[in-house]
Amino acid sequence: MPLVSRKNKTPLGIYIHVPFCRSKCQYCDFYSLTTKDDRFWDGYLEAVCAHIQEAGPLAPNHVVDTIYFGGGTPSLLGADHLSAILTAIRKSFDVSDNAEITFEANPDSVNDRLLKRLRSEGFNRVSLGIQCDNDDILQRLGRPHSYAQAEEAVKRIRKRGFRNISVDLMYGLPGQQLEDWENTLRHVLSLKPEHISCYGLKVEEGTPLYEYQQYCNLADDDVQADMYLSAVKILKKHGYRQYEISNFCKRGHVSRHNLKYWQGGEYLGFGPDASSDFGGRRFAIVRDLEAYIEGIENGGMVLREVQDVAPRERAGEYLMMRLRTVAGLEPEEYEKQYLLPFEPLRNALLVYKERGLAEETFDGRWHLTPNGFLLSNTIISDLLLIQDSTEPIGKRR
Repeated sequence: MPLVSRKNKTPLGIYIHVPFCRSKCQYCDFYSLTTKDDRFWDGYLEAVCAHIQEAGPLAPNHVVDTIYFGGGTPSLLGADHLSAILTAIRKSFDVSDNAEITFEANPDSVNDRLLKRLRSEGFNRVSLGIQCDNDDILQRLGRPHSYAQAEEAVKRIRKRGFRNISVDLMYGLPGQQLEDWENTLRHVLSLKPEHISCYGLKVEEGTPLYEYQQYCNLADDDVQADMYLSAVKILKKHGYRQYEISNFCKRGHVSRHNLKYWQGGEYLGFGPDASSDFGGRRFAIVRDLEAYIEGIENGGMVLREVQDVAPRERAGEYLMMRLRTVAGLEPEEYEKQYLLPFEPLRNALLVYKERGLAEETFDGRWHLTPNGFLLSNTIISDLLLIQDSTEPIGKRR
């Protein structure tokens, strides 16, 4: 079988889930562990590297252009372990020379040795979990750092040559008012990150916060909406372009990896609870570190679900994911890919346009406005119902 030249290969993202944290945040429902048992850390490393080596031959016609280490707290794993995983990826997959390679970090787990080593290994993007600038709120959330540590972490990251820093922020936090949130934005803007993610606090069942939420003075939906719209306004004023519901960046600094999720690209996930969308199938790994290690070591099943995705379902995903982005829907692309008419969707979008919730660009694309993003779940549900009732192009009378 002839080799496929790199320029003709399909882009592929790789996600590595690192399930270790120093402590568990009160709101977090991601799969993570606070153990420092070397058996699990070393077993995890061996299992992930073996899994990567096993999967590499399945993607000979793909080129990896984004790699994302998420968690958990990847920086807690340390430079040696992270570097070993990246080396395994490079040995097993064709990795682009200009691949975006990101690791998530908490401010308290950033140090000079880590940054120097990872920068030399080719990591070029850091996603720093700051959340807010109020130490009392950070403590109530169970965050293991102060805002002063966040400021120091950014300085260290810059000093070690990273030119692409993303920061995660949260609004609607316990006791947080609109003025507090706006002050957080102004303080973080002084750090001059290239990318900012702003997420509204969601109280998830099964988390500690869920059990005592009524005592936390949480912002209601209206206050969260005001905080969101304020962020859009302030960040735009300071040169940050909104390109997705929760994400803003300076020119040229979109999260290329996350765009794969929103634009329907292919990606492979490694580590417990990681998800994949590859070869027309979606699959997820067991949400259990010990089961994952045992399965990889002994050739057992590590997948907890495998799903073939039908074309009609892909069309629904197109609506759901693209309407999270400012780029939005492209009618001709939609009709060509899914053989479904766009006109019924356009008629509905025209109604939303009259209400200030959607816009049509000069080239015919449709996207939601900031106010529309606040109602995106309702709007997308309506459009999905319309989509489900339409006949494929060529079958209509």
